[in-house]
Amino acid sequence: MRPNAVTRALVTAAALAGLATGGLAEAASALAAPTAPAASAASAATTVNSQQTAARAVNNLGLSAAEAKDVQRWLKRAGWGYQGAIDGQLGPASWKALQRFLRYNKYYSGPVDGIVGTGTVKGIQHALKALHFYSGGIDGIAGPKTRAGFKKLAHAARGW
Repeated sequence: MRPNAVTRALVTAAALAGLATGGLAEAASALAAPTAPAASAASAATTVNSQQTAARAVNNLGLSAAEAKDVQRWLKRAGWGYQGAIDGQLGPASWKALQRFLRYNKYYSGPVDGIVGTGTVKGIQHALKALHFYSGGIDGIAGPKTRAGFKKLAHAARGW
């Protein structure tokens, strides 16, 4: 027999044994137990879904919704390709526009993918330093100083 056929036969036997002993719960759990290949596939699907969720996630980097709206308005007005809603939620479209701004100004050389990774944070830190909004290190960690500098950028963006 093929490995999947053996697994199915064992699961069926376990389910029948559970039913024979009068335990409907045992039968149900035996039927619900995933096989090794199914478990691997489920794990891979979970990983892919987590990565897709992370890519779609909102990351305001410490900004309030009102401050994030200021950044979105600036990105739209300044021509950085932001076409999304002014909703105060810095999602992938907002971050792609920010990454375009950072790349154009040579603060960032990574992909324009809308993901707020270490490279994007380093780019923000470089830009914030150039604008005198940040005095910390360029470490790619969005700590309190980076978040405070990003708030200053958001407030300045109102007038840009």
